[in-house]
Amino acid sequence: MVRVSCVRHVYPDRTQVHLCGLDFVVQRGERVVILGPNGCGKTTLLYHILGLLEPQEGEVSVLGVNPARDFGKIRERVGVLLQSVDEQIIAPTVWDDVSFSARSYGYAATEVERLVGRALERVGIADLRHKVCHHLSGGEKRKVALAGALVLDPELLVLDEPFEGLDPASRNDLVRLLNQLHAEHGVTLVMATHDVNVVPLMADMVYVLLRGGEIVAQGSPRDIFSRPGLLRGSNIEPPVLAELFARLEELGLPLGHPVAVEEAARAVLEWAERQGAAPVAPHAGRARAEED
Repeated sequence: MVRVSCVRHVYPDRTQVHLCGLDFVVQRGERVVILGPNGCGKTTLLYHILGLLEPQEGEVSVLGVNPARDFGKIRERVGVLLQSVDEQIIAPTVWDDVSFSARSYGYAATEVERLVGRALERVGIADLRHKVCHHLSGGEKRKVALAGALVLDPELLVLDEPFEGLDPASRNDLVRLLNQLHAEHGVTLVMATHDVNVVPLMADMVYVLLRGGEIVAQGSPRDIFSRPGLLRGSNIEPPVLAELFARLEELGLPLGHPVAVEEAARAVLEWAERQGAAPVAPHAGRARAEED
């Protein structure tokens, strides 16, 4: 679906990004996350996928075309959520903004209404359709921008730092929503983020970039986060769970490399039972806490 091969781009200020090393490949139906420090080229990579930049060297293919030259052939099949939603939202009301692309492509009014209604329902903001965008919270604005990206039912959704500035509740809500879009509608996700703690919750494949753009590693979240040397060398802070269990292993308590809270809890319980502790029934601790 997406392939980026050894791309080099030079910005007007002569900053050079060389996205080389491993090829960046996205298969249909995957959830792919790009990790790396500031200035490594994550946004540059996304902009090449979206056809906003054309490489001086290398090749980019999205849905079988060169996006910088022929994006018009695929633009209805690709949605985008920018880092700054205030720059993406361009209309005064939610309905006006979400309907913009459908109206621009000349869809009939009845079809525009159907498409907008479906997009608003998908992201759970049907009740906001007549609200003024300027008055919405950050999380609500992000959902408006996402609805606009989804209105034409894209196959590929490209997201640049989608969790930036969100509070924990809004972040968790967006994780749930993106996973639901993937599971129920088959949307392929390509996302750049600094929030390493959400990666195990919503990634099938992770790519790691170094400063300057070199793509140095790819693998599942478990594979990437169980390599502390790779993370340190890439200036990436590991997720809290990965850091905790790596430290336990250093202290002589190898419990594996869990990437989710439930998995970590099982690892601790299994270790405790091997040490002769009485088995703990699932949710027993939660029930006792509620009684207290």
